[in-house]
Amino acid sequence: MVTLETAEKALKSVYLNVVADQLNVGVNPLLAKIEQTTSDVWGKEIIKLVPYGINGGIGAGTETGELPTPASNNYDRFKLELKNLYGTIELSDKAIRASQSNTGAFVNLLNAEMEGLLKASKFNLGRMLYGDGSGSLATCKANNGNVIVLDSVRNVMEGMVVDVYSQSGTVYPDLKGVRIVSVDRVNNSITVSANVSTTVADGDIVTVQGSRENELTGLGAIFSDRDLYGLSREGRSWLKPKQYENVGSINTAKIQSAIDYIDEVAGSQIDFIVCSYDVRRAYLDYLALTRTNVDYMNLDGGFKALSYNGIPLTADRFIESGTMYLLNSGDFKLHQLCDWRWLEGDNGKVIKQKAGSATYGATLVKYADMICDKPIGQAKLSGITVE
Repeated sequence: MVTLETAEKALKSVYLNVVADQLNVGVNPLLAKIEQTTSDVWGKEIIKLVPYGINGGIGAGTETGELPTPASNNYDRFKLELKNLYGTIELSDKAIRASQSNTGAFVNLLNAEMEGLLKASKFNLGRMLYGDGSGSLATCKANNGNVIVLDSVRNVMEGMVVDVYSQSGTVYPDLKGVRIVSVDRVNNSITVSANVSTTVADGDIVTVQGSRENELTGLGAIFSDRDLYGLSREGRSWLKPKQYENVGSINTAKIQSAIDYIDEVAGSQIDFIVCSYDVRRAYLDYLALTRTNVDYMNLDGGFKALSYNGIPLTADRFIESGTMYLLNSGDFKLHQLCDWRWLEGDNGKVIKQKAGSATYGATLVKYADMICDKPIGQAKLSGITVE
């Protein structure tokens, strides 16, 4: 007979390892390359000493002259709070009781919930990896009741629960915790499940429920002008990655120029290239016009990529149009308090009844954030001409 205790054991002993593996290496090719570590985690924070530049205690001199003056390595301190990443499943008491005498039905029920959790978690982790930590999914342009026009819909999906904030940082009461029921990918608009009396202003922000300023510190933060890891960029040139704007048509010369610059200035070796889908199409068109062979590579996590001189080149839906990133993946670390775990109550139970509801829920949790040790060793090409 199937019981809640059966489900408890299944979640802890069967599903957890599978889910953790999928969320660590199966989200996208970039996350699969980034090392995940518990180092430099102190309590609720990541505190990391990072060297920059080179040791200054070298020199050349005469046989009897003075030795070089010691000048040790340069260090600065990165500091971030661990972000709280959650994913929940829900089982109704009615569904559990209906499948008590049928193990196969219960397994199907649990599998469906776990597959839904995995799909949503992969989507949001992949999105956060390229975000700036603010939680912004899109900027509002206008609305007609519950139909909201956005600047882009690449970060949204049907089923997401979102909040809409004014530019002053206040959430609209009738747009708090509303669900996206439809996405119009032609007109860049969403329809939410609420009676909306608010008139949104151009520039208002859409975020995932409760996630404003609480998401991973992704590539968007590294390539922004804001302070990074608790440090001002003013006077710290090594905190500023190389950015090429208004690139125009893409070709190997422009890509190689950026790779060479990173090698010359930062001594970093670019080992991962990721771009928007339209840039990948433009690059393939360029290869076809120049009659260049297209080579492919197999990556960890079961992903495939184009090969640029042995460097994997992939595309991701969460990258803004006309953009390409050139990265040294070895400079990135996902610092975590622990790997994915079920949130347990005082009695060690992971499945708990929701107050005032005939449903049971379980929550998957991870406390982590991402740090790039060497921002100067990364590059971004934007304004690439695409169709």
